[in-house]
Amino acid sequence: MDGTLTFSEQLGLKQEMEIPDVLDLVSTSDIPNLVSLASRVIAPLGPISEFAARSPWMGLENQFFDEVARWLKDIRDVDIYPGVSLLRDAMNRGEIDPKLLDKGLQRWLDSQSLQLPRDVAERFCRAALELDDLPSVLLEAPELKNLIGKLSVIDLPIKQQHSLQTLSFRMEQQTGVKLARDLDRHVIKWCKLFLDGSHTAWSLPSREEGFYRAWHRLVQYDPALNYSQHQLLKKCPREAIDALMEALAALEISPCQIQHYLEAHLLSLPGWAGMMLWRSQQTPEEESLLIEYLAVRITLEWALIKPYLPLPEQQSEDQSLHVRLIAAWAHWGDLPLEAWSHLSASQQQAYLTLAVYFDEFLRRRIWLEAWEETYEERLKAMITSKQSISHAETPVLVQVAFCIDTRSEPFRRALEKAGPFETFGVAGFFGLPIETCKLGSSHSHASLPVMLKPQHKIKESASAFAFRQYEQRRQTVISVKHTFQIMKQNVLTSLLLPEVSGPWLSLQMLARSFFPRKAGRTFRKLRHEWLQKPSTELSLDYMDSEVGLPIGFSEEEKVYYVRQALNMMGLTKNFSPLVIICGHGSHSTNNPYAAALDCGACGGASGGFNARVLATLCNSPKVREILGNDGISIPKDTVFVAAEHITTLNELRWLYVPELSEAAQEAFDGIRGVLPKVSEHVNAEQLSRLPSLGFRFKHPKIEVQRFAEDWSEVRPEWGLARNAAFIIGTRQLTKACDLDGRVFLHSYDWQKDDNGSLLSNIIAGPATVAQWINLQYYGSTVAPYYYGSGNKVTQTVTAGVGVMQGNASDLLVGFPWQSVMKSDEEFYHAPLRLLVIIEAPEHYVERLLAHDAAFCQKVQNGWIRLAMIDPKGRWES
Repeated sequence: MDGTLTFSEQLGLKQEMEIPDVLDLVSTSDIPNLVSLASRVIAPLGPISEFAARSPWMGLENQFFDEVARWLKDIRDVDIYPGVSLLRDAMNRGEIDPKLLDKGLQRWLDSQSLQLPRDVAERFCRAALELDDLPSVLLEAPELKNLIGKLSVIDLPIKQQHSLQTLSFRMEQQTGVKLARDLDRHVIKWCKLFLDGSHTAWSLPSREEGFYRAWHRLVQYDPALNYSQHQLLKKCPREAIDALMEALAALEISPCQIQHYLEAHLLSLPGWAGMMLWRSQQTPEEESLLIEYLAVRITLEWALIKPYLPLPEQQSEDQSLHVRLIAAWAHWGDLPLEAWSHLSASQQQAYLTLAVYFDEFLRRRIWLEAWEETYEERLKAMITSKQSISHAETPVLVQVAFCIDTRSEPFRRALEKAGPFETFGVAGFFGLPIETCKLGSSHSHASLPVMLKPQHKIKESASAFAFRQYEQRRQTVISVKHTFQIMKQNVLTSLLLPEVSGPWLSLQMLARSFFPRKAGRTFRKLRHEWLQKPSTELSLDYMDSEVGLPIGFSEEEKVYYVRQALNMMGLTKNFSPLVIICGHGSHSTNNPYAAALDCGACGGASGGFNARVLATLCNSPKVREILGNDGISIPKDTVFVAAEHITTLNELRWLYVPELSEAAQEAFDGIRGVLPKVSEHVNAEQLSRLPSLGFRFKHPKIEVQRFAEDWSEVRPEWGLARNAAFIIGTRQLTKACDLDGRVFLHSYDWQKDDNGSLLSNIIAGPATVAQWINLQYYGSTVAPYYYGSGNKVTQTVTAGVGVMQGNASDLLVGFPWQSVMKSDEEFYHAPLRLLVIIEAPEHYVERLLAHDAAFCQKVQNGWIRLAMIDPKGRWES
């Protein structure tokens, strides 16, 4: 080859560089760039305690979805199209319209230059689209194998993927020797030892020197390796980059293959590799961690595979492919085997070419698109049919800003029906790029989407006397926990610990097992009464910090963030007496995925803190005065309060309620009076979706409390499962619609967005996060043991950072089976790519696509779908 063949190039992205086919000409300075390019095939994976939704394919969106699907199947045998059983279940449940399935087939046939009569091609494709397997009797028929040798030599139009499997994986496929599994087992062991540094009594020696050096010091004593392997690894270079280059040279990986080979190894354990990638992005001290990981992995591969080198050449699969293609025509195309000998070479070419193109990937793609179009058509019919419904104009008593989270939609719908209440949808961090530090804590955490970086720190504070008493009680709790942990980890004290703690922990276990709701409530009450957290204030005024971020905001920044938030939610006039800024969080017990049920964008951070900050800023007289001069006039008797929507329980918890005006007090009493009824209605709706063993719940509130407190409950709530669309528009567009908790709702009024900047910000921020959430649920459904996390019951929390299946698996990157499936046979989440619907004139959308190349690329390459509703109510997609 005379040029680099990167993964990007193989799928159409050009790179202007050439690397000679001599490994010695690749220098150590080239390795970081090659590793960086290869890392696009995985996604960064943070600790599960800070779970953040990320698309597994976020680095591959400059390629077509279909091409990435074929490449993954080829390189790792991972299938990202819905399986046949999933598609048939969707058809049986009425979620796929057969007419749209046929329409997709006709659309594909129209796009082809067929060398066969249309009726012949259509008959074959229609039969193949039933997704039946080819009979094994036919595939193994002797007459079929005899026929293959008599056919003319036909050059099949097979698209080359240029994939490169790891040598260990290739060997395992060819010979059955479990070398790839052995390699994974070794790598998992060393990753656990390195990442578990702060959770074990005995940490990995020399850990402070980095992953590769710590491994290199100890691997020569690993009893799981033999003498010759010890000797080989002992002689490896001291530096990771040198070791990686040496291993690649020993395995005879040429320069034009290096990026491919690194990609293949990253995809072998995308969870552990993703954790190393995430860690490398956090601090400069660990920026080379992914290089070290690859050096360890590929050096180990060299040691394990050396006795088997050189591997035999891969055999061509042309003959088996011909067998399947001819069998397909015999089974689906009514073309008997004996008829092939009477066909000319050009006719044989035409028949086989059609069968090659109309392969299983294409068939399931047509099914998936029909599923997506069916949902879109029904959503379109619902929205357009109810646009004409007029709503009586009544004075609004309370305005509530909710997060765009799909779980807010049922609550908003029920609240609006309960009284003169108006709701808005906005990103749940409310545009505040803050890092939060709660009272008494030395640790702060980012409270914004993981794609952004905090710019301010906000601290909770209390009076000196109240804080001193609270801190003493809090430190007592911390000390007891720390002592328990130390005793559990120490060899000698761990023998005594069961005798000391056994009776108390046994009582707790029995209480939580038999009376989960009452036990949880009692333990929480005891903790609350013991700690007695005092009332707190927030450090909102600017203070320069010697280390880290500045504390608080300047006066200009306060006004800027309030103005931005009000503009984003479309609330700039006609303020009600009471405005509630409502974050959201969840509550569950004994759940490693607890953070995944909080904000999917913000690394498991609840939006309540941000809501309190924004509400406090909105009540500032000085901020209001400046906003009034800018055209946003907030009435004097309008008061902002902060609350948190607990999605497991569907209730609002008040976080910040300042002194209320008379009108605001009346509004506050009014909404508090209807909230129990709203919660009951939404809880009943939520419980009806959860697997309920066939019985109805008499008391929805009690039942959802049990789900939240029961430590044996694998499904405390559905989270964002079944998310399917993101609507950017006025609430009037969807207010009369029951969207079934499947839609992200972001408020937007195009008439207040002359230059399109608001729409651009929504697409770049909230819509991108929603797409990541959507694709993570998608991947967890279609490939649950690769992009999901398998069965929750058999998971093990490991290294304090994530979960594995059993005691040695990849670090699992997605949602568990129970988050997307009702049972082993029945799916819950529908794996549909996100449909973004924009309510705006056509030229607004055209302008957006012209200026936002990343979003345009996602639409064109099939990672997201786009529709538009113009001011006249016409829907275009």
